[in-house]
Amino acid sequence: TRLPRTFRADGEEWVVWVTDAEGDDALEFAPATGLAPGATPRRLAAGQLGRVLALAMAPDGSRAAVASHDGRVLLVERETGEVREVDRSEDGDASGLVFSPDSAWLAWSHPGPDPLRQLKLANTTDLSVSEATPLRFKDWSPAFTLDGKHLAFLSTRSFDPVYDEHVFDLAFVEGARPYLITLAATTPSPFGPQRHGRPFETPDREETPDSEGTPTTRIDIEGLADRIVPFPVEAARYSRLRAAKDGVLWLRHPVIGVLGASRANPEDPDPRTELERYDLAQQRVEHLAGDADHFEVSGDGKRVLLWTDGRLKVVPSDRRASGDEDSDTNITVDLGRVRQTVDPAAEWRQMFDETGRVMRDNFWRPDMNGVDWDGVLDRYRPVLDRLATHDDLVDLLWEVHGELGTSHAYVTPRGGHGGGARQGLLGADLSRHEDGTWRIDRVLPSETSDPHARSPLAAPGVAVRAGDAVVAVAGQPVDPVTGPGPLLVGTAGKPVELTVSPAGGGELRHAVVVPLADEEPLRYHAWVADRRAHVHEKSGGRLGYLHVPDMQAPGWAQIHRDLRVEVAREGLVVDVRENRGGHTSQLVVEKLARRIVGWDLPRGMRPFSYPMDAPRGPVVAVANEFSGSDGDIVNAAIKALGIGPVVGTRTWGGVVGIDSRYRLVDGTLITQPKYAFWLEGYGWGVENHGVDPDVEVPQRPQDYVAGRDPQLDEAIRMALEALEATPAKTPPSLP
Repeated sequence: TRLPRTFRADGEEWVVWVTDAEGDDALEFAPATGLAPGATPRRLAAGQLGRVLALAMAPDGSRAAVASHDGRVLLVERETGEVREVDRSEDGDASGLVFSPDSAWLAWSHPGPDPLRQLKLANTTDLSVSEATPLRFKDWSPAFTLDGKHLAFLSTRSFDPVYDEHVFDLAFVEGARPYLITLAATTPSPFGPQRHGRPFETPDREETPDSEGTPTTRIDIEGLADRIVPFPVEAARYSRLRAAKDGVLWLRHPVIGVLGASRANPEDPDPRTELERYDLAQQRVEHLAGDADHFEVSGDGKRVLLWTDGRLKVVPSDRRASGDEDSDTNITVDLGRVRQTVDPAAEWRQMFDETGRVMRDNFWRPDMNGVDWDGVLDRYRPVLDRLATHDDLVDLLWEVHGELGTSHAYVTPRGGHGGGARQGLLGADLSRHEDGTWRIDRVLPSETSDPHARSPLAAPGVAVRAGDAVVAVAGQPVDPVTGPGPLLVGTAGKPVELTVSPAGGGELRHAVVVPLADEEPLRYHAWVADRRAHVHEKSGGRLGYLHVPDMQAPGWAQIHRDLRVEVAREGLVVDVRENRGGHTSQLVVEKLARRIVGWDLPRGMRPFSYPMDAPRGPVVAVANEFSGSDGDIVNAAIKALGIGPVVGTRTWGGVVGIDSRYRLVDGTLITQPKYAFWLEGYGWGVENHGVDPDVEVPQRPQDYVAGRDPQLDEAIRMALEALEATPAKTPPSLP
């Protein structure tokens, strides 16, 4: 079951949820107080809904609204079970389904070409659909105010660019703001001048959801978009707008970097998301909670169910909760009272079937690329009876996905390192010498622009150098056979004392270091520095070198660390070997495709190119079999745009993309290859083949052992040869 919703009908509390008990999704209804002995929930619309992604219940309990995976918006009548199609989209799925207080109108966020979305309104009686906002921006998270007079929503329509600190660029960092539409043409804006000085009238009496005082929502469609007004709050990053008593609530998110490199300390937590309330009566913003992960508003709008700091709380919607944990305005729900009985075998059968359905509904070809998908599931289903562990299930699902012969079909169980202590690492190469001591062969250099790439032995005051021997850790002598590793277990992130014997002799030294839990960032930067030095040396300083480890935030940061210096050389080697993929290849290609068409020659300063940060001469890319996904695409784009040749070996060959939106009941992530990719010059042929290099150069095992890099050497040779034929662009002399 998924997406439970409560509602009130006929004076009773009810619950509706999504079930796949019959295979495809359906809705089930039951009293909130529980079923009578022997009774079963009432099931409606089985097999008619597709995969239900969103569910909302009308306040009067008459009907449910459903957003399906195939872009449909549906209404399901509770009494008759009739399913009516309200609208559909060819650009994705609808979101933010919400009914007006009188249940007469349905609003939702309707997708357009990504990332655009608009708000739509439907009359729930005749199903007439109108545009509440035009398709120009991203409008989402609609909510009718409880008086039925306004439709509030979030929108990214604030255009106030911020200059980049590293390169010449502008970005719209905080582009969202809450907005409000007055639904009737004669209803004034609550933020504008008022004839009687009362912009928003609060109800004079308490009203229950089923009272006769339910307000009527009147909507004048003509001129609706002209009545959009912003809330008087600053643009920021907002989400999850909801209506509540006398106002609206939303989450306000801090602007933070993807990598966490801007924190004061790498181990510090991210700034917290705030739950804010705009009081329409008092015309002010109030801060309800300073650490809000998720929230829902009660049906009467008076209380908030808040998930914060790993706890579930019930707090008022119109004021900040009391600091007293025992107060009636600050109630913590004891989740320890929840009891579940899980039948693993039954759960695994459901997970197997759901995996098959989700793949069927999302695979990039409706015909499953010619695979008899039902036959595949039937063939593997008997294996379920032989499963002994969850790992067995994961292996089985991988095998089932593999029958489709398409990339990016993953099965990833929940997990991680856990909360235990980690092995401490010193950020250095150590080896056992003939005298039985363990000596430092190399201290990896720190990368000061990456807080995760610090070397413990290179920290100020430590002064441990190559050749020094580590003779004790925390006062315990280092075993001549096993070395210092066992003594560093559990020391990651904690101060520990090393006793060091200097290479040149003399008294023992004591140094306090903080070992690392992960050396990968440190070793990666050292690897890049070694390759860059090799390119500079072999080319006599004429060629620059950039490595792109992935097409995500880490790769984007890595490019810009040395972009300005390296592109200023005569030619450029772009290394995309081991590229893990992502989604930023088009941004990378934009940088590499720049061509110098002018020069700026300021007096007393060196000239700089127009456009800035553009390659001055030939570009040669290096790829291998581990350049995958967006790492495939970037190589195809480099060739298609004529940026330069590609050297190395054929790339991975997986370009049918995913969105990673589906998890099974226990949190296991399953992905569906959904986004087919066509490339100029290759058509659909990159999937399951890859991008062939212009010059094939294999990297043999003996090359790795000997420290040779024939792929990089060939790229250097080709770039220098191209420079001989076409010299790099240089600034002209002043007239």
